[in-house]
Amino acid sequence: MNAVLDQDHLASPAMTTTRTPQLLSFQTHDGVMLRYRYWPAVSGARRGTIALFHRGHEHGGRMAHLVDELNLPDMAFVAWDARGHGESPGARGFSPSFGTSVRDIQTFMDHLKSQHGIALPEVFVVAQSVGAVLVSTWVHDYAPPIRGMSLASPAFQVKLYVPFARMGIRAWQQIVGPFFVNSYVKARFLTHDPARIASYESDPLIARPIASHILLGLYEAAERVVADAAAITVPTQVLISGADWVVHQGPQRRFAKDLGSPVKEVHELPGFYHDTLGEKDRHLALARIQAFVQRCFAAESRSVDVRSADHAGATYEEAQSLSRPLSAWSPRAWYWAFTRAGLRIGGWLSHGIRLGHDTGFDSGSTLDYVYRNQASGVGPVGRLVDWFYLQSIGWRGIRVRKQHVEELLGAAMGRIREQGLPVRLMDIAAGHGRYVLDAVANSSIQPTSILLRDYSDINVRDGGALIASRGLQGRAGFVKADAFDRASLATTDPAPTVTVVSGLYELFADNAMVSRSLAGIADAMPEGACLVYTGQPWHPQLEMIARALTSHRQGQAWVMRRRTQQEMDQLVEAAGFRKVTQRIDEWGIFTVSLAVKVRVA
Repeated sequence: MNAVLDQDHLASPAMTTTRTPQLLSFQTHDGVMLRYRYWPAVSGARRGTIALFHRGHEHGGRMAHLVDELNLPDMAFVAWDARGHGESPGARGFSPSFGTSVRDIQTFMDHLKSQHGIALPEVFVVAQSVGAVLVSTWVHDYAPPIRGMSLASPAFQVKLYVPFARMGIRAWQQIVGPFFVNSYVKARFLTHDPARIASYESDPLIARPIASHILLGLYEAAERVVADAAAITVPTQVLISGADWVVHQGPQRRFAKDLGSPVKEVHELPGFYHDTLGEKDRHLALARIQAFVQRCFAAESRSVDVRSADHAGATYEEAQSLSRPLSAWSPRAWYWAFTRAGLRIGGWLSHGIRLGHDTGFDSGSTLDYVYRNQASGVGPVGRLVDWFYLQSIGWRGIRVRKQHVEELLGAAMGRIREQGLPVRLMDIAAGHGRYVLDAVANSSIQPTSILLRDYSDINVRDGGALIASRGLQGRAGFVKADAFDRASLATTDPAPTVTVVSGLYELFADNAMVSRSLAGIADAMPEGACLVYTGQPWHPQLEMIARALTSHRQGQAWVMRRRTQQEMDQLVEAAGFRKVTQRIDEWGIFTVSLAVKVRVA
């Protein structure tokens, strides 16, 4: 994670500025060295840091002019080259996934903290086009407490002028795998500035291709973020170019309107092309950014408290709407009635669907079946139905969540061993406990004790059998217990040093219950102990789940209230923990986080 200084490329005209930048590198989670530029503050002590994120096909050097033009001498500036862009390695326009590039932002911020002492509350982001979508997805999914952000012409919906282009790209990708699409955009449609047009056309670091799966991932992430803009509460400014040939303005306006931040601005710039920050009259846009930056830093850095979102707000209203029955004359009511009938028929053939009907689609038994991912049913047709059931987006996300839980449990056990503490593992609502036992089996660190708890007799029975099948009876035990009983958790003996809560809090809307549970965990654990917890900030099938599936609670409808990542993190922090890292699946559905106990609750 150490920065690497390289002066070889600093003569590029696109990077000219009166400040002298350093071209540095940071290492991503998968070992790729990405390049970035760093300009120290020039006026006394650094007041904050402006992080610049470039548009698609370009690189951080194309934004270097902003270091001078924003006229913020007390601010440091950084500008990265995303994967497959500029000086960073990889095929041009390629990343393993859109989510990987979003995670790169979090890794970049971790690097800025360790290498330059730049903490998130002193970071203000200026991002353009695709970079603005990456940043808004990062802010939505990871809930970083940054000072604020200005998003210029965010590419929430790219204009594809060929009819059915997106559908065609997806279909062709299904046949041949990921391929590359060349940008149709000419420099003269990006800006009216002749110098910017000339530099764009002569810049050897600009590349036209973009990988098909990245283009599709851009659309999917943008749709999700625009639909759930209320989850974003950091101060946000949106700049909309009035004559944009590249992206649609409608989603930008909806995003700005629905933002959950109490501090937000939207400015439409008539006549501006897509390169908002490189337009001929960009001083009009930059004056607005400069003023917004100064207002954000003049105010105290303070996150919006969203711990009462279970009583009011977007996710509360969403859950209330899903819990209300539909009119018998509503076409949607007929649709979901047919869906429920189809699931009942499916239960005659598919063992997984039948198990969901019998125990609840959110039960430990169902999740253990989903983890095993082995289609089973009555004959070939039943197995085929079961295979389609197991491949639903929610269950795929659940299996990725299991992988992330196991990864962070391994990391937590490593942290505990480094502190010289005994590794004592507890899961407060383990289901059958498969992910915990798999994490232990795959780790070189073996806990001195493993305590699995669950409220269900079925889970205690089947989890105990799983422990026996692994030969862990001497170190592991399974007990029936209430995950929301603070006293029961607080008196756990021996005191756990690693606790996991997976898939539990998402099933209960009441934050008082969650806080009580977290307080009991904190009571039981010493300082320095680790908590691994999950969240569900988004789900594309919420209505289907609410209207067609039943829960473990005596066949009741499975209505979930989503918790934003910020809400979940604040509940954990209030209990006395500090979040240190997070994982999220490619669809933005399930998060897994690792936190460390920092004080006695």
